[in-house]
Order: sequence, then C-alpha cells, then structure tokens
Amino acid sequence: MDDTELLVSSDQKMEDASTVNPTPAHTIPPSSDDSGESDSDSEDEAESNHQIATLESELSANPYNYDAYVQYIKLLRKTANLEKLRQAREAMSAMFPLSPSLWLEWARDEASLASSDNVPEIVKLYERGLSDYQSVSLWCDYLNFLREFDPSVHGYTPDGISKMRSLFERAIPAAGFHVTEGNRIWEGYREFEQGILDTIDKADLEERNKQIQRIRSIFHRHLSVPLKDLSSTLITYKAWELEQGTDLDIGSDDLSKVSPQVAVANKKAQQMYSERAHLEENISKKDLSDTEKFQHFMSYIKFEQTSGDPTRVQAIYERAVAEFPVSSDLWIDYTSYLDKTLKVGKAITHAYSRATRSCPWTGDLWTRYLLALERGSASENDIYAVFEKSLQCTFSSFEEYLELYLTRVDGLRRRMISTSMVETLDYSLIRDTFQQASDYLTPQMQNTDSLVRLHAYWANLELNIGKDLAGARGVWDSFLKKSGGMLAAWQAYIDMEVRLGHVKEARSIYRRCYTRKFDGTGSEDICHGWLRFEREHGALEDFDHAVQKVTPRLEELQLIRLQQESAPVKPSAGVKEQNPQKSTREKRKAGPNVEEESSAKRQKSKGQKMNDDDAEGKTATVPNKKSIKSETGKAADSKKEESEEAKPVKPKIFTDECTAFLSNLSPKAQEEDIRKFFSDVGGVASIRILHDKGTGKPRGLAYVDFVDDEHLAAAIAKNRKMLLGKKISIARSNPKKGKKDFTRRGNEGSGNSKDTSQVSDKAKASLDGETEGEKRGNEVEVRGKNTFAIPRTVKALGFTTPKPIAVDETPKSNDEFRNMFLKK
Repeated sequence: MDDTELLVSSDQKMEDASTVNPTPAHTIPPSSDDSGESDSDSEDEAESNHQIATLESELSANPYNYDAYVQYIKLLRKTANLEKLRQAREAMSAMFPLSPSLWLEWARDEASLASSDNVPEIVKLYERGLSDYQSVSLWCDYLNFLREFDPSVHGYTPDGISKMRSLFERAIPAAGFHVTEGNRIWEGYREFEQGILDTIDKADLEERNKQIQRIRSIFHRHLSVPLKDLSSTLITYKAWELEQGTDLDIGSDDLSKVSPQVAVANKKAQQMYSERAHLEENISKKDLSDTEKFQHFMSYIKFEQTSGDPTRVQAIYERAVAEFPVSSDLWIDYTSYLDKTLKVGKAITHAYSRATRSCPWTGDLWTRYLLALERGSASENDIYAVFEKSLQCTFSSFEEYLELYLTRVDGLRRRMISTSMVETLDYSLIRDTFQQASDYLTPQMQNTDSLVRLHAYWANLELNIGKDLAGARGVWDSFLKKSGGMLAAWQAYIDMEVRLGHVKEARSIYRRCYTRKFDGTGSEDICHGWLRFEREHGALEDFDHAVQKVTPRLEELQLIRLQQESAPVKPSAGVKEQNPQKSTREKRKAGPNVEEESSAKRQKSKGQKMNDDDAEGKTATVPNKKSIKSETGKAADSKKEESEEAKPVKPKIFTDECTAFLSNLSPKAQEEDIRKFFSDVGGVASIRILHDKGTGKPRGLAYVDFVDDEHLAAAIAKNRKMLLGKKISIARSNPKKGKKDFTRRGNEGSGNSKDTSQVSDKAKASLDGETEGEKRGNEVEVRGKNTFAIPRTVKALGFTTPKPIAVDETPKSNDEFRNMFLKK
C-alpha cells in the first residue's frame, strides 16, 4: 500500500485514543461498470481542486485566516495531497498554536505512514503537539505509538523501559489528574509495567518481587487521585492482589489488610470526587453557549484554588485553555497564578510562550513574559528575541507599545546595575531602545503625558547610568522640537536642571519658553513659575529682569482672555429664529427706527398706489389677503419640494450623544451577539462594529447607540462582563468635537488669514513702552483695529450713560444750538 492509500484510509472515523492507529482500509479501484460513479468522483475532485485554489489565494492575501487554514487542510486530506498537506500544517503551526484535535489528526496521519526510519520525526511531532496543549488523547496516542513502533520499547530493553517510565511520569501531572479521562493514563502505565513483569523469569523471585511492588505502588497512587470510576479501579486492584496471594474481600471497600494509609487516601479521593462531580457535569453539558461554559470553568478553577493543590489547579487551567485558547483574560489569570505559586521555572516561561502565541494581540501578556524571563535569569539574546517578536504584533492602543518599551528598559537597567550579572551589557542598548520608542511613538502619541514620562526616564538614565549630561539635554531638546507646545515637557526639562543645581541653564530655558502659547492657563503658569524660580534661586537683578519680561506678557494674556470671554456665543444650528426674515439682534444693528421706517415706507407706497389708480380713473379690484397668502404659500411649497428633490442624500452622521463604546471584543463577535448581550438592558438603537480598512478584520471595537441615557447607564454598568470568553470594556462615547474656536481666529472661510487672537501692533506697543496715546494723557482713541482689544462689555473709566431725551421735550432749532455752542 502506498502513502496515498494510507492517507485516504486515515479519513475514516478515528478509533478510541487508547488504540495505536486505525487499521488502514484498502481502496478498491472502480470497475468498468461503475462509469457513473467514476464521473461523479471526477466532478467532486474538480470541485475540491477549485476550492483548494480559492483557499490558497485567500491565505496568500491574509495568512492569519485561521478558519481558511482549517478548511484548506480538510480539503487536502480529502484529496490525499500529502506534500501540500504537510506544508499547510507547518505553515499553520507557525502562525497559530494548533488545537489538540488538529495535532491528533496530524500525528495519526503521519503515524499511519510510520516506518523504522521516520519514528524520530513522528516523536518530535507528538512533542510539538503536547507543547501547545495538554491532551489526554494526544498523550495516549503518543505512548501507544512508541509501544508499537519503537523497537527499544516493545522489546523492553533497559533504554526503552527508562524512556517509557519517564514519559508516563510526565503524563501523570499533565493528564493523569483529568477527573473524567485521567484513568487512561494510569491504566496504560500499569499495562506497560505488567508487560515488563511477564518478561521476567519466574525463577528470578527477587526481580519479580521488585516489579510487583512497582505495579502495586502505581495502584496505590492511582487510588489516591479523585478520578471517575474509582470503585471499579478498586475492584481491579483487589483482583490483582488476589493473584499475588493477598487475602482480600473483593466485595467490600476495606483496604486495611493492604495498607491503612492507602485506605485513608482512597476514602479521601472518593470524597474529593463527589465534591467535584457537579462541576464536571456543568462543564460537560451539551448545548451550552461559550459564555456559560467559560463561567463554569472559572467556577471550577476557583474551587480548585481554594483546595490549595497547585497540581490540580494547573490541571484544570490546562483543560480550560484547551477549550478557550484565544481568551486573553484566561491566559492572564493562568500565568498570574503561576507567577504567584511557582515564582520561577521553565513551566512559567513555557506557559507565557503558549499564551503569547494564542493571544499575540494582548500587550499585557508580552510585558509579563519579559518579566518572567528576567526572573528566570534568561540570557539577553532570549529576552531580546521575545521583545522583538512582541513589537511585530498589533495591539489595541499605543499605550501597550509604550509599556513594552518601558519594561524592556527596566530590565536592561536592573541588569546593568546588578553585581551578580554574568553578562556585561552596554548602555547603548538602553539608548537605542529609547530612540526606537521615541521615533515610533512620538507621531502616534503627540502631546501626551505618557510621552513626557518616557523622555524624562530617558534623560534620567542618560545622567545616572550613561553619565552624559549633554546626552540628557539632547533628549529634551530633540523632544521639544516636536512637542514644544507641551508645558509639562518644558517643566520637566527645567526640573532636571534645577535638580542638578544648574541655575543659569534653567533660567535660559525659562527665557526660551515664557512667550510660548500653552493650553489652558499654561502660559500664565510658566510666567509665574519663572518668578517663583527667581525668588528661590536668583539674585535681585535676576528677579527684576524676570518681572520686566513677564509683566507685559501677563497683561497681554489677560487682554486676550477677556476678549475671548466677552465674545458672543454663536447660536446652535438647531435653534430656529422666531422671525425668518430678520432676527431682533439684526434689527438692533440696523438702528432703532427700522420698524417705523419700514412701516412708513409701506404706508407711503400703499397711498401712492391708491392715488395713481384714482388719477387714472381705473377701478382697481383689491385681492383678498388670504388668497395672496395661499398662492404664495403654494408656490413656496412647490419650490421647497423641488429643492429637496434636487438635494443629494447626505450620509448619516453619528453624533454619539447616547452611545456606548465597546473595546476588547472577541474577533468572532457579531451584531447579534452584542444585541443579545444587552438584551437585559434593552433600548439598543443601532450597532456599529469597527473593521480594519486594510484587512477587513474586526478591530475588537464597536459603538452601540441607545434610545436614552437611562438605557445607556444600564449598559455601562455591565462593564468588564464576559462576552464570548472576553471581558469587554464599556464606556460612554465622548468623541472630540474637532471644531475650531471662532473667537481665536477670524473668518477663516472668507480668506482672512490674519490671527485676531494676537494683540494688534498698537496694543503691543502700549505694553512695551509709552505710545503716542499715553503722551496725550492715556486717552487712546478707540477705533479701527484698536477696537479689537476692548471688550464690548467693559466701559471706560468715567463713562456715564447719557440721559435719554424726554418724550415731551421740544426739539431745539438751529439758532438755539448755535447759541449754546457760542456761549461755551
């Protein structure tokens, strides 16, 4: 039988994992009478080949498509394309940790082709599978494969016996504590040792007694573990003891004649199983949703943690991650438990390696992985390799990248100052890491406190470890060229110089930045900070100089702030004017007699019209006002309908006024899942799941619109609840408005590019020195450009409201006015 026939036969239903390999079935070629069946097979093959080509194209475009890989491998197995199948499996295992079922399928396919030459390669394949997930079935297949195909094992040579015993001892903590399936490991162990006993010469009593005692020890250990069907195991043990000549009552549970310690341990194990029976039943129920099953697993894990047995806790964690391999929260819980209990060791780093392969998008796992490697005294090459691999992943926020860079620097710093370090590390490693972080994060995290913290840390290490003052100053100078509008950056630079006692350098920085414009009250704060600095560190001349520089700047800032506060607030677009023709404010601008003038004009035009009609002797029929209004209204309505039809349909704009922002969503989450998640809350209006523009894959983010704030508040209360195996974060959406401040700039749309937020030339001159207005007694004429600097709500000193003219006062003639002025 060739390789193709063996591979095709392996598609048949797999037998129980305790059997080594399924017996391959020979394929019978179709006879000449089966032409119809042959034609259908050809059509199926053509269809499969077409599907394979389509999947190859998809995987070439997106190699991270897990489902496409699974379907691709399934089709290749069906067509018995062995070489392509191996390549596909290798490519998938390089991208993802394969599930236990995929590893079992792969190993069985290769085992069906096993020969004495390729046994080591298949052994490596089993070991790779067990490094991803601990599976009872995979362990049983592995052990049975060796017993069948390894000559040293089935020949019971000393090397083969030692190899199998070592593997069984590895399998017991990994799979032998599985409550429902662990019996298979123990039974296989006993069968192997029994096979050794059968090969020992009956005359060699000493060797036989040693082997009998070894089998008895395995029975005792088995009976002390809380597993399913312990009662049947007890019966099997008693029957075996009877064969060895021990007088036991098979019908009772009494083990006192064998060993009181074993009897006590077995009784405790049975009690422990009864305590876990309902938990096992919960996680094995059919038709459970992923969320419900995940919750049952978490309850089981908490129960085992209270029992205090680390081996059992690890066993249930391993079962959970095999069921939910892409749950980042589960991996974080698991690795956190290992950090607390094991502290250091290969088991921890191996768990982190599996976690980051399963959930590479979780920055917290990579950060903890680096710390675990450092605790385990890993080499610099190993740590650097993990760090570089982490930077190739895609995270949900740039804060996660920043945390990775900081963790890397922390580790380098600790190892450089450690006296017990064997390796000698150069400071350039720290400098290069900081430079890489700054180059990558500065464009993405512009003007954030996190970026200031990064550069402050960098400058501090340049001083303390690099012993390079010029390098520390260069860090700040380079950063301020890109983020000079951040007050915190200037303050951190000044604080560094003050801490070092460099007063002149700190003063120089104040001179560079006190005229800059900062957000909020930052411009005033830097000015007051300079004055406070000179009080504490400078001489009187320095303080006077600072006052001379700062005072005009503070006055200028005060004027700008007053102008901004007094600027009229533009009414919102949603507020309709009461009079569509002209607002009251516009009428006030036009003058106080607009109403009277317009009324007089209407009366005048009406009278003139009537006079003209009378003069011509025509009989004018005055139309009804209601009919005029009706006709004009109809015309207006028709015009409105035409304009509305001509208008293009505008895209829907989401205001996010009553919207929840969801993050850390499972990539599998659909709108139906989110709507079902909020079914107890209700009020969901619409759901928007965000996708990556390049790949089209879900980004793990979504917006959910609610009908009112009450439903939104109830939805936010479900923050950190589980959805498809992940704790989702829920917060109220608060997008940046992005609107320009109308009071800061002039009419930008009209082409006037002049920045009216700055003080005019005459106003600046009034701050720097005496102007022409001051020579005239500070009576500056308020007109032209100067009016910009005077708030409308502020009146000049000595200004009094003129007395209004009385209604009954008789107007004065021109002569009376002339006499009044001549008297003065």
